[in-house]
Amino acid sequence: MAIPSSNPITSVAPSSSPITSVQPTSYSSPLYPQSTNPQLLTRLNLDLRGQMFPVERETLMLLPESVLLGLFPQGLILSKPASWEGADDGVFTVDFDPDCFRYILTFWSTAQSTFYGTPTSQGLFHAQQNIPINPNDPTSDQSQNPLLSKQAIIVLREELEYFSITKAGGLARTDLKSGLPNEELKALKRNCGKALENKKSIFAALERNVSSVGNAAEAHLIDMLCMSGFNRDDSWGFRACEPSRNVITSMALVLLKTGIMHPSAEEQAAGNTIPWIDAQQMSTAQKLLLFWRKPARKCWWDGVEVEIPASTTSKGETISVKVWARRVWTLELSLI
Repeated sequence: MAIPSSNPITSVAPSSSPITSVQPTSYSSPLYPQSTNPQLLTRLNLDLRGQMFPVERETLMLLPESVLLGLFPQGLILSKPASWEGADDGVFTVDFDPDCFRYILTFWSTAQSTFYGTPTSQGLFHAQQNIPINPNDPTSDQSQNPLLSKQAIIVLREELEYFSITKAGGLARTDLKSGLPNEELKALKRNCGKALENKKSIFAALERNVSSVGNAAEAHLIDMLCMSGFNRDDSWGFRACEPSRNVITSMALVLLKTGIMHPSAEEQAAGNTIPWIDAQQMSTAQKLLLFWRKPARKCWWDGVEVEIPASTTSKGETISVKVWARRVWTLELSLI
C-alpha cells in the first residue's frame, strides 16, 4: 500500500529516491496472534547469537513490525506443538545482534514505565485522562486520537552494505586463480567497516544526499523527524558491523513529540495539574501515524572516503579508501 502522494514528506518524484510503504501484516498473521488462544506460548527463550533472552509473548508483540521481521524473517509460529509439556521454555535461535535487542527492550521498558507509571508512581497516561474534550478539536478526543492514550515511539533503522574500492597495484587484491581475497583485502574491508561504524551521525549521509541532488522530499523528511523527536546532531542509539558480512546495522529510537504539554512541578504545586495540547505539534505528530504498523523504506547510494591503516604491517601509516555504501532506511511508528 503506497503512502498517499499528497503527503509532501513521502511524495514520489520520478527522479528522486521515494519513501514507499510496505503492505502491513494482517493482525491475524503469526506476527499478531490472538492473545486469548490457550494454545499459544506465553514465554519464549530467544537465543541471539549465543546470548539467551527470556521474553514474554506480550512484550514481543509490542515490538515494531520492522524489528519482528528482522528477528523472524521467515515468520514465527507461536502455537504449542501437540506434544508440548511443562512450561513455555521453547528456545528459538535468532540471527540478530543481542546488543541491539537489549537496546530495544531497555528503551521499551523505560518508555512504558514513564507513560503508564509504576506501582509506586503515576505516569503521564493518568494525567492525560483529564484533558478536556473540545468539540471543535478532534485531537482532544481519546476515541479519535490514539496519541492521547498510547505511548508513541519513532523507530528508525538503517542497513548499510558497503563496497571498498581498491587501487590498482595495491597490496589488497583478489587471487586470480582461486578468486579469493588475500589477507590484505580482508583487513581493508574490516577496517573500512570499522571506519564507517564510527560515523554515528544519523542524518549526515541523508543531508549529504540532499545537498548533492536537492531532493525536497528528503529535506522535508529530515525536518519532520527533527520536529517529532530527533535532533539534527543525534547519533545512532545502536550501530555495529554484522559478523562475516560487509553490512552495518543501526537503530535509533525516540519518543514522539505529541504536543501534549504537562505542567511543571511549580505549576502543579500551584494547583495546575491538567495537561494541554499544542495544536501545531500535535498536527505534525499525527503525520507519523501513517507509519504505524506500516514500515516505510528508503534506499540510496552514498560515496565516502575513509582513512584506514595502509596495511596489516603498517605502523601509523594510513591510506584513503573510497567506499560505496548502499543505505536502506526503515521508518516506523510504534504505539505501546
